[in-house]
Amino acid sequence: MGKTLERDLGIYSVLAISIGAMVGSGIFILPALAIDIAGPAVILAYVIAGVLVLPAALSKSEMATAMPESGGTYLFIERGMGPLLGTVAGIGTWFSLSFKGALALVGGVPYLLLLFDVSSSVVTPVALALAALLVLVNLVGAKQTGRLQVVIVVLMLAALVWFVLGGTPSVQPANYQPFFSGGVGGLLAATGLIFVSYAGVTKIASVAEEVENPGRNIPLGILGSLVFTTLLYTLIVAVMVGVTDRGALAASSTPMALAAEATLGTPGIVAVVLAAILALVSTANAGVLSSSRYPFAMSRDNLVPPSLATISDRFGTPSTSITLTGVVLLLLIAFVPLLEIAKLASAFQLLVFVLINVAVIAFREGNVEYEPSFDSPLYPWMQLFGAVSGLVLLTQMGTVPLVGAVVLVGAGVTWYYVYAHGRVDREGAAIDAVRQEVAQNAVDRTQETIGSTADEYRVLVALPNEISKDRERSLVRVAADLARGRDGRVIVSRFDEVPDQVPLAHASEIQSPADVQFERQTTELGDDFDVTVDCGTIVSHDTKHAVVNYADHSGADMVLMEQPDRSASVRERLLGNDIDWILRHATCEVALFEDRGLDDIETVELLTSEGPYDPTKVAVADALASQAGAEIHLSHESDAGASAAQETSLREYKSQIAELCSVPVKTGGLVSDGGDIPAKTGEILILSVEDEAAARVGRGGNTIVDNWEGSVLAVHGRDSMRRSRIARALDRWVF
Repeated sequence: MGKTLERDLGIYSVLAISIGAMVGSGIFILPALAIDIAGPAVILAYVIAGVLVLPAALSKSEMATAMPESGGTYLFIERGMGPLLGTVAGIGTWFSLSFKGALALVGGVPYLLLLFDVSSSVVTPVALALAALLVLVNLVGAKQTGRLQVVIVVLMLAALVWFVLGGTPSVQPANYQPFFSGGVGGLLAATGLIFVSYAGVTKIASVAEEVENPGRNIPLGILGSLVFTTLLYTLIVAVMVGVTDRGALAASSTPMALAAEATLGTPGIVAVVLAAILALVSTANAGVLSSSRYPFAMSRDNLVPPSLATISDRFGTPSTSITLTGVVLLLLIAFVPLLEIAKLASAFQLLVFVLINVAVIAFREGNVEYEPSFDSPLYPWMQLFGAVSGLVLLTQMGTVPLVGAVVLVGAGVTWYYVYAHGRVDREGAAIDAVRQEVAQNAVDRTQETIGSTADEYRVLVALPNEISKDRERSLVRVAADLARGRDGRVIVSRFDEVPDQVPLAHASEIQSPADVQFERQTTELGDDFDVTVDCGTIVSHDTKHAVVNYADHSGADMVLMEQPDRSASVRERLLGNDIDWILRHATCEVALFEDRGLDDIETVELLTSEGPYDPTKVAVADALASQAGAEIHLSHESDAGASAAQETSLREYKSQIAELCSVPVKTGGLVSDGGDIPAKTGEILILSVEDEAAARVGRGGNTIVDNWEGSVLAVHGRDSMRRSRIARALDRWVF
């Protein structure tokens, strides 16, 4: 029998771990900094912060019960949002814990110095010495036992409860006036500042695999500890503000001791100082221990160098990761002011909590295995509230934390694309959720396009002044197949461009033998293909304007033209050619046909290089295949190298598209990266105009269109005209 992990942490242990992880700098240090910003309303700031933490607490409770063996904020976000945002979250959480550790030491040393008669100038050196000691302790692998942690929490809570009970009778109501001296802006800024006080609420998720009955005890422990700590924080700060002068409190580096001196005397001061030292050293040690795990975990996922996952042969600890964390901790203590440390710690924590809320939505809406035993209530409104409120609060904290958050995100994104992008082959549940939504929208648009039949679907065949009968025949055949199935008609127009000096009225009155021949052969083609054909010649000074204007005047649903030579001149590449102008200005669909033989169409190859199939392409393929008695082959150039989740989504999407077609449909991939293109005579390739341009370049140097043996029809559909560039870019990104 293999080894198994015994789940032996009950509800009381869960509560103790979570409460112990929260109570620290949030109450012993931050009230003095926050009251200077918000005034007595700092009491309300603790309540608001507790409420704003609730969505992240519920979200992480849910994810912890779905993945109790994983643990860790970074892992949840990485699996839910993908490696890019996982990198940002990992770096953000690492920095947040490092800042929190630095805050605990810089803010905790003054309490320690109260026991000795020494100058406050030694705060930084002592904090640096303690930080170095804690890093050394973590390097050699000394462990803090669970029993010692429980003792620390009990003693600390006893001292805090004594402070509340003993200080309440001494509260002076006048100290609360004016309550909102800092205004709404000050209240929000203070809320953001003390937000880090609640960061430990989700600590229990990191040991979720050891919790018995996790579906019950994890959410109860997290929510119970959050409610208890919010109430405790509020009462402590209310007493602190009520028993001391506001100015003295804001100027004090040991606000709890100052308040205890005013109410409990020397015994109270000793109790509070001991509780503060225990809590803050414990917090700093936990910060070193926890933050060092994030580069270690990210290294195992190939997001940072493998050296950060190196385990010391002598001590059995991730020495490189701990050392790096220690260096950051020492630099923060030495060079960053206490207030800025607190602001940056809260800012990074806010950013991470926003991602936690979004990650739950990604898991729920994605196509990945996700079965939590606890479901967050009020989904998704609870998560949306948490994400939006977190971002709003971040903007109210001032320039330094906001810039810090932006720099952090930028650094994470840059690091991912410079180092990690080529080393990982994963995607988060969010990408899959977005892909499914994009696919469903594409299916709905395709169903609407295929199902919508115009009263008389009209195809305008725009011909140059000189064209052979065989070339015209191929174009009219395609137009006839597109129009016949929808009770439509074909309009064949030859566009004759004359010099500007020639009056159009004069040019249109002259009917040449070529004009007569054109009308006769076009009428015969209509009879051959059993479709109503109107024909004529349009005389103009500018063909491209004439095509667009006549298409609008004749009520054409599609303009069909020959595909021009794509070996454009320098002038055309800089200024664009007539076809490009028509594509941009036409109010109807446009199709460009390259004739390579249409005797017997057996297969209509429908290709997309990136993104879902354009609905017009599907409708055109279905119309051509139904008239020719052929089948449709759905190809997707991105099939090669796709992730498992992507392949699953693509199969489901193609299956839904196939159900909308009136002819047999097969699916498969068509890859341009080297090798021969699997085309044969009797096939026609249909792709979008955008895909056609990309396919001619080829992602691997090969060219799909040039190697294709059959005819090619490039379609510029209504989707391309109606949908924004952002929407189409999103389609290409997720597919």
